[in-house]
Amino acid sequence: MTHKTKSKSAATPTFTAPAIPTADVLGRLAALKTAAIPALKQQWRELFGAEPPPYNRRFLESRLGYRIQELAYGGLKPETLARLEVLGQQFDGGKITIRRMRGEDRPIAGTMLIREYQGVEYVVTVTRNGYEYAGQPYKSLSAIARAITGTRWNGRVFFGLRSSRGLAA
Repeated sequence: MTHKTKSKSAATPTFTAPAIPTADVLGRLAALKTAAIPALKQQWRELFGAEPPPYNRRFLESRLGYRIQELAYGGLKPETLARLEVLGQQFDGGKITIRRMRGEDRPIAGTMLIREYQGVEYVVTVTRNGYEYAGQPYKSLSAIARAITGTRWNGRVFFGLRSSRGLAA
């Protein structure tokens, strides 16, 4: 089974994504973690029929992982896509630019941040109101970094959400 992507113009041929046998999914997902960046970009070209975006490795792995599963098991049902569209319109009044904006400059609730420090792995969960670490709520990542290290840290830098050299990660 192959998956076709509609072309934007009549002159451009339709891209047909390769079928991925379900038996190959786990192996392909595991291989993403150790693949070199050029190999990830080549997989992107094969699975999406387009040049890869200039994003970081984590994004490429995540999106390729989803695409592999989508091609093997199928994507979201049309009913689910329609329901998501309705929910999005309820949220933003149909203004797609608002839908694409993030409410805050922090990861989405439910995201788990993992940091190894002095040989110990620490896990922080992003909540709607802040963060949770070791069963305790925190308002900031800096407070958690201080609890872990005993010294003052920029929490976003400590957890790798921002480079210590610049403002963006």
